[in-house]
Amino acid sequence: MTDLSGLAAIRRTLGHRNFRIFVAGNGVSLIGTWVQRIAIGWLTWELTESGAWLGLVAFADLFPAVLIGPIGGVFADRFPRIAVIRAAQMLLMLQSFTLFALTATGLINVWVVLALALFNGVVFGFNQPARLALIPTLVPREDLPTAVAVNAILFNLARFIGPAIAGALIVAWGTAPAFGINAISYFAFLFALMRLRSVDELEKKEPRTAGGSVLRDLFDGVNYAARHPGIGILLLLMAIMSVGVRPVVELMAGFAADVFGGGADTFAMLSATLGLGAIAGGFWMAHRGGQNGLAVLVLVSMAVASFATFGFVAGTSLVLAMPCIAIFGFVMVSAGVSTQTLVQFAVDGTMRGRVLSLYGLIFRGGPALGAVVMGAASEFIGLRWPLAIGAIIALGFMAWAWGRRHSVANALESSEAAT
Repeated sequence: MTDLSGLAAIRRTLGHRNFRIFVAGNGVSLIGTWVQRIAIGWLTWELTESGAWLGLVAFADLFPAVLIGPIGGVFADRFPRIAVIRAAQMLLMLQSFTLFALTATGLINVWVVLALALFNGVVFGFNQPARLALIPTLVPREDLPTAVAVNAILFNLARFIGPAIAGALIVAWGTAPAFGINAISYFAFLFALMRLRSVDELEKKEPRTAGGSVLRDLFDGVNYAARHPGIGILLLLMAIMSVGVRPVVELMAGFAADVFGGGADTFAMLSATLGLGAIAGGFWMAHRGGQNGLAVLVLVSMAVASFATFGFVAGTSLVLAMPCIAIFGFVMVSAGVSTQTLVQFAVDGTMRGRVLSLYGLIFRGGPALGAVVMGAASEFIGLRWPLAIGAIIALGFMAWAWGRRHSVANALESSEAAT
């Protein structure tokens, strides 16, 4: 097998028809998702002017993955993943149309926002494991690292474009049009899913669980991940970062208004800068190629993210905050792509959906838990101190994991790691 890197690897990976169509449809939908994410954060701030409410709405959107995500992983290991994704996308589209209608008619209030965020989180809990587990059926194994990096680039391009669109819409017409745009964007992804060829046949080649008790399957997935000599430590580190450092994203509306003295435009600018750094991180990961050295890269990236968080919360100047949040975006994508690539390579095929559901659980549930705790603490000690404390704790865990880096790398980076 010949390893490619850089633009050649990206071109080859996008040369696979199903993956190219998936990326195109998913890209449009992700832009809409980020437009809505910015809008719902700003709407919450307008309705309450409370960091605690910002954290609570983020918690409602993200934390259901902790409860629903593992069940979604069982579904992804039992049923056709493409069917699970289609059903979830239609429900998410309904949620966006409801937000648009209620906001446009002036019937919205913060409790309705909270309920709809919770609904979104529940549906996403079913959707994410199937979507992550689908990727290996869209590209050959040798192109999987680049496919994961391309997905990260796509997600963060949307993080860059979406906030820019949202900021302009909110300043000109308020938040309602942003919700409407997100609802319409789901049509593009549903159309793309309909055009995928032979996915059902490809999925049949993936190992499947035989059924039986959902709880038994859940336990088996968690037990497998916890006992694996590399996956367990990797997911633990990701959980620490997700709770202790990652909530800076969910609390950014509060930073834009209370710490930096700005408005929706400042919020959108910070979010777009974060996205720009993350895009650069995604391109760097695609250029890097392969899985060798990724375990050490995860640790280094997480440590740098913690230091970047210190810089972001250190003062009230955007001059310092902007480069720090760009660096944060770069290294968090580096860590996320590296983690998902290593897990995809190392996991047993019969456990793929369930283990990736744990990855998704941490990716969404960790920031939710961190955001609600830090949001509540911000009512007493401000927004900056909770994040600084979280970064200190994260650095302590990185130091602990550094001494285990060789055994983790051996368990995850071998081409024979997964069966």
